[in-house]
Amino acid sequence: MTIEALRKIIGGILLVSLIAIGFSKPFKEYIEIPTSITLFEGQQFNLAKVEMVTAKMSSDNSSIALKQDNDSVSLNAKKRGENEMFLELAGFPIKKVDVNVLKDFKVIPGGQSIGVKLNTIGVLVVGHHQINTINGKSSPGEIAGIKIGDIITEINGKKIEKMSDVAPFVQEAGKAGNPLNIVVNRENNYFTTKLTPLREKTEGSYKLGLYIRDSAAGIGTMTFYHPESRKYGALGHVISDMDTKKPIVVEDGQIVRSTVTSIEKGSNGNPGEKLARFSEDKEVIGNIVRNSPFGIFGELNQNLKNGILDKPMPIALSHQVKEGPAQILTVVDDDKVNLFDIEIVSTIPQKFPATKGMVIKVTDPKLLAKTGGIVQGMSGSPIIQNDKVIGAVTHVFVNDPTSGYGVHIEWMLNEAGIDIYEKQREKAS
Repeated sequence: MTIEALRKIIGGILLVSLIAIGFSKPFKEYIEIPTSITLFEGQQFNLAKVEMVTAKMSSDNSSIALKQDNDSVSLNAKKRGENEMFLELAGFPIKKVDVNVLKDFKVIPGGQSIGVKLNTIGVLVVGHHQINTINGKSSPGEIAGIKIGDIITEINGKKIEKMSDVAPFVQEAGKAGNPLNIVVNRENNYFTTKLTPLREKTEGSYKLGLYIRDSAAGIGTMTFYHPESRKYGALGHVISDMDTKKPIVVEDGQIVRSTVTSIEKGSNGNPGEKLARFSEDKEVIGNIVRNSPFGIFGELNQNLKNGILDKPMPIALSHQVKEGPAQILTVVDDDKVNLFDIEIVSTIPQKFPATKGMVIKVTDPKLLAKTGGIVQGMSGSPIIQNDKVIGAVTHVFVNDPTSGYGVHIEWMLNEAGIDIYEKQREKAS
């Protein structure tokens, strides 16, 4: 056999070996590893070892400890810092992974049923009505170009904070026959219009021809509480006005304790609901400063306990969440928080904030018997996996009440004004 032939045989064997490795499951898992991995101090990242593939760090610092044997490769996050991991096949680099270690971070999970009271910025227009005048029916609000969902923030140069602020202007302008100069906020775009109140024929009072509201109330579930900053997050979705279906722009608000009185069980095509009442003392336990697509946020004025998991727990970032068993904390009777089994059906390792990061399915027989699955009022229930807070329940599937969406905890923390990357940025700067 010639040397040339031997080279071809050896090359063919190597080529077949490389192709076989390329189609192997562990190798595919290597390739699917994200280009950036973020861990908290004390956490570990494991992956299966592939023959001929080795891992090494770009620098030997104390932030990451790399260990590898015949079966696995593990990254142990020691302390805050940054590094790079290189994966090599037969001496050739096949992938570079940025590895960031963040300072240890923990929150206390919620699960408690809470009552929510929101006050809007200005007064919200929720409808029009016709005024019976001596000349017929008319709606000054419609004539002025004001639409449902608009927010009236000023009248004649004066700030409007609640419905009682409006009436004096209406009667005074009506009697004088003068139009009101009104500032309107429509989806964060402001404009000015003139509105002339008309006199109601039967009552004798002047009216705008508008239905307005300055507050809203409801119930939901507490997701987390950060003891160091006292900041919290709840609900996991935006609160919208029941009439306009548009998000409520919050001036301020409060949360109080609430008690679940009964459950309307969910079924296909008919989402269920928690029926609850505010606590009798109506004691305010926190404020509301933000109403966003990821929930409501503010600060608590007292510590909250769920009676099950009352100690600070680590969180999992979106790329650390795995498909498989998990649990939720929620209330289905009175004010007692319980743990219930669920399944993470799918999860997306998101790089940017998004409200639908997970699909979850209720598997707990007791919860299914009580509620039929996910019901209204359960939104915000924290999701726990491997002793970490990973997110919150958000929406139910209308045609399958056993299943719904979940939001990753890192996006709720961001909306609460808690920057888990802050220390890392400080170091980098």
